[in-house]
Amino acid sequence: MLQIGNRDLAKYPFLAETGEYLRDKGFKIEQLDHPDWKPIMEKAYGRIIVATTGQIYGSDLKKFENLDTEILSFVIAIILLKSAGMNTLIKRFSLAEARRAEKFLQQDLHYGKDDTKLALPLKIIHDLFSVKVKIDGDNFVISIPDYLRRAIHFHEKEWKLVNRKVEGGFVFLTSHETVRLIRRELDGYINSKIQSLNTPSIPSSFKERVTDLVILAKKFSESTTVSTDYPPCIKHAIEVLERGENLPHSGRFMLATYLMAKGQTVDQIAPLFKNAPDYNERITRYQLEHIAGSSGKGTKYSCPSCDKLKSENLCFEIPECNGIINPIQFGKKRTSNA
Repeated sequence: MLQIGNRDLAKYPFLAETGEYLRDKGFKIEQLDHPDWKPIMEKAYGRIIVATTGQIYGSDLKKFENLDTEILSFVIAIILLKSAGMNTLIKRFSLAEARRAEKFLQQDLHYGKDDTKLALPLKIIHDLFSVKVKIDGDNFVISIPDYLRRAIHFHEKEWKLVNRKVEGGFVFLTSHETVRLIRRELDGYINSKIQSLNTPSIPSSFKERVTDLVILAKKFSESTTVSTDYPPCIKHAIEVLERGENLPHSGRFMLATYLMAKGQTVDQIAPLFKNAPDYNERITRYQLEHIAGSSGKGTKYSCPSCDKLKSENLCFEIPECNGIINPIQFGKKRTSNA
């Protein structure tokens, strides 16, 4: 039987084994009222703040002074989030923690195919997402059905089955690709763990931070007016961001290039991405400036064609599209020579 210790749980605190471990250590929710818990509560609050900036918390275990404290900071963070009841923050936190776990899973899969290192990440992928990963030389392989069910959410051409190595009904992947494939489910799993939590009665010392989280969430809940002149692909992209959901890179590129072609500036476009679960202001502005041609080599990018968007599952054509070949043309009557 696989032994899971506190080092493993510090990397993957969302596992069911975390609850058993803490119970064995004598941890009880009632203890949270003790003043000694305030530093851990502050660490948990800081963990949430890091998630809202689009960064990844504590991806280097060597810097941790106490592994049990790290495990508890995750547990208390989800208690704070559930007490605040702000889905915007919960979405950001679950995605950030999924990205954090993704790094650890990739590291563990990369340890020279050492069976002792591989056992846990393969167990997590199998037990949580019902994906059986096999080893073939330096590659990881999964069945075609398992691959297709997940690759459908990716729009980059390298994820299309025709561009993969396939043999005997299995798809060959690197350690990074294997883990990247299940990030969406990992995000959903962590989100569901938070949503299903029965919120305990929190001590008064925690209530101030819960109030702070409610206030913080409002900063990420700016509504955006969607113009009726926008084509359906652009409306859909904005609505995805408005709901606080993850828009793929290709969708963000489409949105940015379209709005720039319509005369909007980086300052006007950047706030649209504020609701994205992985929003980072510095990175967002850098990417927008790069697309606008105001950084790097000065190349200004154009909005993708409708055919390109169709191939990336970003097209939501309606009759009003009227055979246009680029979203920029939406709303303009095409001539027979167009």
